[in-house]
Amino acid sequence: MEIGTARLVLRGWRPSDLEPWAAMNADPEVRRYLGPLLTPGQAEAWVLNFQDDLDRRGFGFWAMEVRASGAFVGFTGLGILDDEMPVAGSVEVAWRLARPAWGYGYATEAARAVLEYAFGPLGLPEIVAVTMAGNLRSRAVMERIGMARDPAEDFDDPDVEEGPLRRHVVYRKRPDPR
Repeated sequence: MEIGTARLVLRGWRPSDLEPWAAMNADPEVRRYLGPLLTPGQAEAWVLNFQDDLDRRGFGFWAMEVRASGAFVGFTGLGILDDEMPVAGSVEVAWRLARPAWGYGYATEAARAVLEYAFGPLGLPEIVAVTMAGNLRSRAVMERIGMARDPAEDFDDPDVEEGPLRRHVVYRKRPDPR
């Protein structure tokens, strides 16, 4: 299953995605708010899990390519949040782009398409987004796609050591009333 926008294609993962995906996850700027860099083996394991979720659930994290060039530029999609999170079990929208793809509005465009899919065909009642408090670029995307933050839901991630990456913010969105 694919989701298309004017400029992007969100699709299943291909073997040709592994090298650029691994390179992106070895980039300290891309991983700045995500934790340690991934080895090529770890990056490949993530891709296998992403594709498994897509195959089993009909949603997950799709590979993102630029329609005009076919270039792989990252991912976007929907995931179910882990049990240790205060919003455990919620469906989250998330994205990650290679640094050369930053600043073109791809994350916003892709996230909007994913929300349409979540609220349309999937019929989900709500979507959340979670990021580290200091990740202002992702927070700006969350706001551009109409998500709202309640500071009372902010939390310290117990899996992250004390420091600037521990504090997380939660944004929510429900379908627009028709």
